[in-house]
Amino acid sequence: MKRVVLSALAVSAILLAGCHVPPPAPPPAAIAPQVNTPADKFKEAENWHPSQPSDGVPHGAWWEVFDDAELNALEQQVDISNQNLIASEARFRGARAAVGYNRASEFPTIWTAPYINSMRRSREAPYASSDPEATGDFVLPFDLSYEVDLWGRVRRVVQQSKEGAQASAADLENVRLILHAELALDYFYLRAADAQKALLDQTVESYRQALELTANRFNEGAAPKSDVAQARTQLQSATVADSDIGVQRSQLEHAIAILVGKPPSEFSIPAAVRDFAPPTIPTGLPSELLERRPDIASAERRVQQANENVGLAKIAYYPTLSIGGVAGVEGHSLASWLNAPSRFWSVGPLLSETLFDAGRRRATSTAALASYDQYVANYRQIVLQSFQEVEDATSALRILEREAQQQSEATASAQESLDISTNRYREGASPYLQVLTAQTIALQSQRNQIDIERRRMGATVLLIKALGGGWSQASLPKLSELR
Repeated sequence: MKRVVLSALAVSAILLAGCHVPPPAPPPAAIAPQVNTPADKFKEAENWHPSQPSDGVPHGAWWEVFDDAELNALEQQVDISNQNLIASEARFRGARAAVGYNRASEFPTIWTAPYINSMRRSREAPYASSDPEATGDFVLPFDLSYEVDLWGRVRRVVQQSKEGAQASAADLENVRLILHAELALDYFYLRAADAQKALLDQTVESYRQALELTANRFNEGAAPKSDVAQARTQLQSATVADSDIGVQRSQLEHAIAILVGKPPSEFSIPAAVRDFAPPTIPTGLPSELLERRPDIASAERRVQQANENVGLAKIAYYPTLSIGGVAGVEGHSLASWLNAPSRFWSVGPLLSETLFDAGRRRATSTAALASYDQYVANYRQIVLQSFQEVEDATSALRILEREAQQQSEATASAQESLDISTNRYREGASPYLQVLTAQTIALQSQRNQIDIERRRMGATVLLIKALGGGWSQASLPKLSELR
């Protein structure tokens, strides 16, 4: 017997020594580009470093840098009425509630199920006594169950749910950022459509005057009838383009209505022509991007969740220790509960261990490791894409600024050419074909200039979005705050 006891103790010691669960893994490393190097030049693998996302909640009213009161008013309605944002906020509340649900496993569970039972046995029942007197049973039990968290299974489940809540909070901020950026883009595109409409209205009037000029010259015998036909065709083409702008503007207006949570038929934005100057946006160091973007923070938290799953898969190999108990009173009537002999109780530990599962736990562990690798790769891919988005936006702004200057000079030259051609035609010194050509070039140059300004404003919005929206540093809900 002594040898048996010593052997049991030795086996228990070995089991306890081997039941070691690895601690949570550190945040995954991500590639960061070299400072002041081209976008496609990245550090080597040995220079990867862990990120510490601090994307901030909330990101702030970054759209106020454009100094447009109407845009500010529209952006404020997104947080109130946008249905996608409301749905995302509900998902976050659900993820936060899951923390409280899992955290309850850290404490004992107590429940009761009182019952009253009355029974009269039949004389014909097997082994029935000769006395069929009816009996009654009044029971008030209290059951208790508690899992002793030997290997940290409960702690890991709680930690996993907290990581999920943080990821959901980051997802909420990412949805908020996307919606605000989309609204800003639609708004600037709509204002560009207003500018195009104003330009085409002015062009139609100018072409109408040119048609009158050619008609007068034809009536005076100074110009052929073909000049009148060409001028009329030019006017009609400009009129068609002027009308077509309305389709694009109405679609943009409808898109904005949906973003602010209103029916398109009940929403409108008055037309206005405004001069926008893209503000200067500080980008900071490439490594800081890891701390600004909510989608990066969400991906990093998902990796941590997957890491907890790896630990849970390993814990499944170890035995589970739980404590159960029941206590209460039982008697033949409610009054009998007051008697001391009616009390009963039972308590004891339960140790359970799976001895054979045909490789189920091994497959679960392999799947958990594969899922972790997948989330790590997804995280690194999101980081790379974020660097690309910033580089795309900064390059676009740099190139478009130079292009805007070039286009401004080209527009001035085209207008000068149109004025000269019109004056020469009025004096009979050049054919009307030169006027038509100059009109077409001037209109195209003016429309290109408006389009370049629209693209500059759009690139500015995309840069702000790529940087995470705003530059104030706050924090996601702390793990200790999630209950």
